[in-house]
Amino acid sequence: MHDITIVSIIFTAALALICLFLILTPFFKWQPLFSYKVNHPNLVSTKESLLTTLNELEFEFKMDKISPTDYKILKKQYETEVANIMKEEEQLTHVRADKDLMAEVEREIEEQMKMYKHKKGEGK
Repeated sequence: MHDITIVSIIFTAALALICLFLILTPFFKWQPLFSYKVNHPNLVSTKESLLTTLNELEFEFKMDKISPTDYKILKKQYETEVANIMKEEEQLTHVRADKDLMAEVEREIEEQMKMYKHKKGEGK
């Protein structure tokens, strides 16, 4: 009878430790593959609002609420602003990534784009 209580205590303690581990694991930061830190959060919100505006602009153009010339002018203006913000973000951002992995990802993207262009050309 004494052996059963020791085994049950050990089993209960192990079960409690496993539960504790599973509950606390999400609160710890693991080393990510990419670390991305923007020093100016205003840039992110501004970029998001500009991209939203671009989507709304395209929707209004498709609904014939904006003339084609106005659409082209506004689209070019917003795209230029987004590009400037992205350049500024790139300068302010600290990115640490595995260079070999990034090169492999870029190579795979280029291969997929070539396949897509090839398939698109065959479909015509």
